[in-house]
Amino acid sequence: MSVVISQETLDSAVTQGVITVQQRDRLYALERSGSFNAEDAAESAEENLRLIGGGNDLFVTVGTILLTVGFYFVLNTLLPGQRLWIAALVAVFSWGLAEVVTRQHRMKLSSTVLSLFFVISFTVALGLEIFARYPIQKPESIWQLLALRQQASGAGYLFLGGIMAAVALYFWRFRVPILAGVFAIAATLLAFLQTALLLYDGVTTGMVAPPRLEDMPELMRAALYMPLICGLIVFGTAVALDVYDRERRKIWSDCAFWLHVVSAPMLVHPLFIMATGQDVVMGRIEPDANATVMLAILIIAFVYVALAIDRRSLLVPTLAYFGSLGIYYLVNSTANSTGIPPFALILLVVGALIITFGAGWQHIRRLIVRPTLPTSVLEKLPPIKQA
Repeated sequence: MSVVISQETLDSAVTQGVITVQQRDRLYALERSGSFNAEDAAESAEENLRLIGGGNDLFVTVGTILLTVGFYFVLNTLLPGQRLWIAALVAVFSWGLAEVVTRQHRMKLSSTVLSLFFVISFTVALGLEIFARYPIQKPESIWQLLALRQQASGAGYLFLGGIMAAVALYFWRFRVPILAGVFAIAATLLAFLQTALLLYDGVTTGMVAPPRLEDMPELMRAALYMPLICGLIVFGTAVALDVYDRERRKIWSDCAFWLHVVSAPMLVHPLFIMATGQDVVMGRIEPDANATVMLAILIIAFVYVALAIDRRSLLVPTLAYFGSLGIYYLVNSTANSTGIPPFALILLVVGALIITFGAGWQHIRRLIVRPTLPTSVLEKLPPIKQA
């Protein structure tokens, strides 16, 4: 009977000093150069999200949740009203528990849950501390509004910067992939804050004219460029990690998964509004043929990109967005129309794509991606698996 050493075992061996990183990589190379059986080939043909490590991992996850929640209620009893201390102690407790669950045993699902417990409790504690140091009240005059800028900027930088620093430190210690998405969200919010402060400074100094009420739709449309740019940056980072880890054997491919999940909504929503001319103030969709055509083009573009980089994690939020949008329109238009709205076609397309790609993802990749991209590009993308 052959014994196969898993990637997690090799990574744990490196962490414990049993083998070196170079030896681990050489073992990876030997495994890739060897032959695989049919079961291994079928498993490698799918986008493997290493989120759960088995029944024991699920069992420990339940215990982790119960233990942390119980610790929280004990603190509520012992420290009534001390929200800052309670949140800080929960964060410390989550970190300490991760030293055993994550650092020593490398349990995936429970490690993910513990990392989210840490981020949430640390964010609450940091927010309470910043609010105590920067008491921001509703301005009652223009002078108070002007003075509010310094407080808001300091509080925002400290809050978002602190979250990013804590997430980076936790990731450096425990290597939990979902934290890559958390870091990307915090960095995006920091970019929004900086953009708002620049606009505020421009208005107060007279370099930018104050927007009028009739300019609000155009201003809202221009504001879409910020999430679009941030989404492109996060998406580019995820693709770079995918290219770096083409075989998806290291933690960086798992980080790329969460970055794709974060980038998809930031890309889809601005592109949808720009392409269809949706009224961003009222949130209504123009039910004409042009909007349907533009949406179909967007869906095709996202499907092709997802196939090229072999990431369903980019495609699922995209199709969910378009599908929910189509349902929203159909529900709101049923009372006013008896015909078939154009957005019904979007629902049909989304549903057909989900079923089709779920049944034959790698086969569709071979049919569409391989003939349409040059070999130099294909060699940098995740390899196209054989049937």
